[in-house]
Amino acid sequence: MDVVVVGAGPGGIACAISAAEGGARVLLLDKAGDIGGALPYSGGHLSAGGFSAQRAAGIIDDVEAHWADVRRISRGAGREDLTLLSLREQPAVLEWLLAAGFEIDPATPRIVHGHEQYRIPRTVHAGQTPGGPAVLAVLRRLLEPQVAGGAVTVECGVRLLFTGEAVTGVEDTTGRRWHAPAVVLATGGFGYDPELFAELEGAPLTTSAAPTSTGDGLRMGLAAGAGLQGLGKYIPTFGGLPPEGDDLRVDWSHRPQLVAPERPPWEIYVDRSGARWVAEDEPSIDRKERALTGIDRMTFWMVFDARGARESQPMVHGWSPEDLDAACGKRRGVHRAASLRELASVAGIDPAGLPASVARYNDFVARGVDSDFGRAHLPAPVARAPYYAIENHPVTLITFTGLDVDTALRVRRRDGTVIEGLYAVGEVIGAAAVNGNAFCSGMCLTPALAFGRILGRALSD
Repeated sequence: MDVVVVGAGPGGIACAISAAEGGARVLLLDKAGDIGGALPYSGGHLSAGGFSAQRAAGIIDDVEAHWADVRRISRGAGREDLTLLSLREQPAVLEWLLAAGFEIDPATPRIVHGHEQYRIPRTVHAGQTPGGPAVLAVLRRLLEPQVAGGAVTVECGVRLLFTGEAVTGVEDTTGRRWHAPAVVLATGGFGYDPELFAELEGAPLTTSAAPTSTGDGLRMGLAAGAGLQGLGKYIPTFGGLPPEGDDLRVDWSHRPQLVAPERPPWEIYVDRSGARWVAEDEPSIDRKERALTGIDRMTFWMVFDARGARESQPMVHGWSPEDLDAACGKRRGVHRAASLRELASVAGIDPAGLPASVARYNDFVARGVDSDFGRAHLPAPVARAPYYAIENHPVTLITFTGLDVDTALRVRRRDGTVIEGLYAVGEVIGAAAVNGNAFCSGMCLTPALAFGRILGRALSD
């Protein structure tokens, strides 16, 4: 073999295809029973500056404008060298997928409001929901001829143990070894490993990451002496219902509707002490996410009354007011009570703090001015029983810490020297590499594909 790719997610598949197209013999390995990595769990958002779907919609954009938006949103906290490397490849990634039959939602390219917005519509996703499986279907289509022709060999269900300090191959739990001059780690993040997450991110873990995102490649790289990048840049996604049972994953299909431009809030947000901590109608999710990191356990409650439950747009995606009532007292984190003090007691909020905060907010509504946080949308007081509280946790979509790489995507040691023969692409290098301490639309999946293609071409030269 010329190349061993460890991890058959988007970055690994793209790397394997591109290397095979260049004439390399590739072994693509994954611990799961099938390829795809996190794609079955992904919304499949892709972005690029200056590609055919934008031109067809009359949208003027280019790599420099995309870079300006990423730099603004991330406050320059990402790596300029890696970000520009990715951005320059991203239009070609989109054209590659489109040429292979990827069908984008006709309402895209669009500006996504779930995180800080670009100034130009450049995000696309499939017409299907979610879009990750649609991306995977296209990647399968591109991979199949390489497998059929013998250029790529795929082995799933492989548990790898060790790479070694001088990387010349990999070994599995049965002792089988595969040797190659290039080993590519494309194993994804660690958003489904509470211990590693606590160690590296120092935050509570409520996740929507794939169950296979357990940091295997990160551990392999560290065993080979790799350094880390992105430490201290964790930021949570803003809010989700607590998981139920032993599952770490949130119920993402029934997520609270917290984007103010899409649903002007009738509720207030309170922390464990019952205090408000942000303007609920703040249009910037980024500002809300940063404020969330400062409250106890990054946990908050949406508190509202009977009028809000019925006159607001749905508080939770997919729930009617009747569904909300049916969930109260049965679904973890969803509560209803006849009084605010009783509500606080059942929800786990300070029973003195909550009534005081609601009274202060109701006074602001009466006066038309929020003196604490400057909230402008003040539709009604929280004053009509029954009262409701929906518990929200910070949600981990992606992990920000990862293996340090240079612009050739070679893994580096802590002293900056290169570990010969070891490369990495995708979330295993950490989302902070191209997002900094922020979420930039389409800048998780698209860079994984971009770096995979760039590295695959380089390894087949």
